[in-house]
Amino acid sequence: MPARLIRRAAPAVLAATLVLGGSLAAAAAGRPVAPVAQVAPARAAHAAGIAAVGVPPRRALLWKVSDADNHIYLLGSFHILKPEDYPLPASIDAAFADAERVAFEISPAEMRSPDLPRKLMAAGTIQEGPPLAGRLRPETLRRLAAYCAERKLSLEQMSRYEPWMVSLVIGLGEAARIGYESGKGLDQALIDRAQAAGKPGMGLETADDQIAALDSMTPAEQEQSLLEALDDVDGMQARMEELHADWRRGDEGAIERVMNSELKSSYPQLYQRINVARNNAWVPTLRHLLDGPGHDDTLVVVGAMHLVGPDGIVAKLRASGYRVERL
Repeated sequence: MPARLIRRAAPAVLAATLVLGGSLAAAAAGRPVAPVAQVAPARAAHAAGIAAVGVPPRRALLWKVSDADNHIYLLGSFHILKPEDYPLPASIDAAFADAERVAFEISPAEMRSPDLPRKLMAAGTIQEGPPLAGRLRPETLRRLAAYCAERKLSLEQMSRYEPWMVSLVIGLGEAARIGYESGKGLDQALIDRAQAAGKPGMGLETADDQIAALDSMTPAEQEQSLLEALDDVDGMQARMEELHADWRRGDEGAIERVMNSELKSSYPQLYQRINVARNNAWVPTLRHLLDGPGHDDTLVVVGAMHLVGPDGIVAKLRASGYRVERL
């Protein structure tokens, strides 16, 4: 992801934007993205910090959008979370209980498909053209080699992948070291809950759509994202914790500033592809859920950045005349 955004909250960018982020990182590494010996001490230190300063207060990024006969709930997700983020706030439990179905960025069936890892790897692996060393400046390659040596990762293995994939592996690997788990993400938890409750799930887009969004980064954007991910390793925990705390507080203004305004300012074309274009593609489906026949209600779970700010789904549905309330 782009430089300034990664400097603020490196692993959380895709974690809160693209639900495939954790799966991509795990698939690229072919094993946990950080060795267990490195993860365990970091998690212990993190747990001690939680005990000392307390868990941030909770308020979900949750809105209720209604028309004359039914409504949808819009829930802003964080795609990688920690065990202490559960149980969820009561407002999420109530919305889930009221909904007859649950919608995600990608359908539960596709998210759990055994074909998905192969598809992700095909997109992130260099298939033709110059190898990774030929796509990076010497200084960037030197920094990557030093990082791999420090983390006891294989530079040869990393070199099979495009820079955007390497950047993602680094960001999510560092997130794992401080206690964040893709398997604990809000989407995964609610997919499990919906399946247990027998509630049908649906997707607003396909895995191919998300892969295309990742793979659309220009060579310059890809290298800069990788360099900034490397630059930000030492400050990763502080920035990740800041964004996570903003999400737990339901601070939509802070989420909008970090995830949307900085991306829009520094990389307007990527912002249009990653955020605006996808929001615009989802809104007709959401309107159909409200305007179509029947009275079923739907819980819609998408990355938090898609709901906030003037380009967000909440603003778009409010401008369309629906009743919108923050819960």
